[in-house]
Amino acid sequence: MSESDVTRDGVRGERPGRDALVGRGMGDGERPDGKRRGRKGGTGRRGDQPMVPRAEFTSYYGRPVLNPPTWQPRDIAGYFFLGGLAGAGSVLAAGAELTGRPGMARALKVSSLAALTGSTAALIHDLGRPGRFAHMLRVFKPTSPMSVGSWLLAAYGPVAGAALASDLTGRLPRAGRAATVAAALLGPAVASYTAVLAADTAVPAWHDGYRELPYLFVGSAATAAGGMALLASPVAENAPARGVALLGTAVETAAVKAMERRLGVVAETYREGRAGRLMRTAEALSAAGALGGALLGRRSRTAAALSGAALLAASACTRFGVFHAGMRSAKDPKYTVLPQRERLEARRERPQEG
Repeated sequence: MSESDVTRDGVRGERPGRDALVGRGMGDGERPDGKRRGRKGGTGRRGDQPMVPRAEFTSYYGRPVLNPPTWQPRDIAGYFFLGGLAGAGSVLAAGAELTGRPGMARALKVSSLAALTGSTAALIHDLGRPGRFAHMLRVFKPTSPMSVGSWLLAAYGPVAGAALASDLTGRLPRAGRAATVAAALLGPAVASYTAVLAADTAVPAWHDGYRELPYLFVGSAATAAGGMALLASPVAENAPARGVALLGTAVETAAVKAMERRLGVVAETYREGRAGRLMRTAEALSAAGALGGALLGRRSRTAAALSGAALLAASACTRFGVFHAGMRSAKDPKYTVLPQRERLEARRERPQEG
């Protein structure tokens, strides 16, 4: 404790060297021991020394920076996968019908309607009550991916059902053909809007991948539709399925690689842990399925079925891998903090305009 005292005659008992240095501080080149700091580089500028260490990636009471989505893997990743299968399957079904492949067309119409039913059921199960899905149809909000997606499902379901009913019963063939074409026109949007839905969140692995994620989902959907066609259609009709499977695998693989190169540290979530294992499994299965279908699927029904099953499994692994990568990125603060810091530093280094 200081023993100095302030009296009417001034300060009494003060210690020597305790005067405040007005206008001279450590930021002005003064060290704590009274000596001057050296200059750096001979440029005449004093080197700025950080007074506070860089922040560690922690948060209050161990809680994440973001609130992770409460979505369940079985519901939402299954919703992603089944929606992609349904949408891409309708496109391939229309192509098969227009080129005289009735067996493939019927098989894909059945699978698309079944996948749509499962996708809608998974979404409603995640919402908790069926009424919540109906409530989303009370308004149409173009800026909301969920609103647009709900209306897409509501429009796509009846035409997909009408196309299958006409095919199975043989009645109203013109109306059935029109419904098949309408389902094919809506199919790409049904297959890809879930990518926009995910990228519209604050989850780093999804939001930062907004450029590549739609291509990844479309490629994965094409892989699934090609696999379903190889699995369920006659060998004599599966030539388009083999081509779609190869194209889907190429698009999906290219999108994943491009996204991992661009995401920086966030790409770790796609390479490590459960998501990493799923993505590597998907890559291996899609390559095996596409090559097996292309080389053996034209001659062997068994080879075509096995290749189709591998492609379906690959698409499912991709969707579940994307889901788990997003959940991990939301739980670890560094995947939120580091990209923001890098963007801030890049903005500071950018030359001032004007």
